[in-house]
Amino acid sequence: MLRDCDLDKITDGKRYQLTDMVKADCDDCKGCSACCHDMGNSIVLDPLDFHRIATHLGVKFEEMLGDKIDLNVVDGIILPNLRMSMEKEGAPCGFLNEEGRCSIHSYRPGICRIFPLGRIYEDRSFSYILQVHECVKENKSKVKVSKWIDTPDVKRNQKFVSDWHYFLKDVQQYLQEKADDELIKKITMQILQYFYIEPYDSERDFYEQFDVRLAQMKKLLGMI
Repeated sequence: MLRDCDLDKITDGKRYQLTDMVKADCDDCKGCSACCHDMGNSIVLDPLDFHRIATHLGVKFEEMLGDKIDLNVVDGIILPNLRMSMEKEGAPCGFLNEEGRCSIHSYRPGICRIFPLGRIYEDRSFSYILQVHECVKENKSKVKVSKWIDTPDVKRNQKFVSDWHYFLKDVQQYLQEKADDELIKKITMQILQYFYIEPYDSERDFYEQFDVRLAQMKKLLGMI
């Protein structure tokens, strides 16, 4: 989800890499779940996010839709996002348990995983930024970025995150040039089907499967 904002107002002005130290550690969020409430449709899931959660729960896309996830148009493309429990006070995330803890913490989405860090995309890559006003916890301590984001096979994950982001950007540009409502709907539904609804083999490497699908979709769209 693209954000049009002044980085000087929301960050400490620095760009962070995996080996950098950043003041983000909030002591395991003890007694706090503020960032898990009132998030609307902002927790957009990438294909790995959905694969992790669906595999952990042993459910299919259709079973999660309308219960734990919703579909919304994000920068012109239909994508899934975590669903907030609007019937509960404070609109908590559907995966927040009664003790105010994440019930899928080990499988949480990338946006949740890096918070209060964010990503800034530049030159077909990205850096991390510290969002200084997002986390309400005080007296945070320094932690290495790679440790904080707690992501297995982090280098491959970074490549995946970058590839997915720029693929969506390229598709957005492609759709703007076509300006055909029926074609736009067809392509966005193909992306949803191809990268989310059609399950990945949990016994095989996710990134290898994603790379194959990405290359095939780019070929289908004439992007390679």
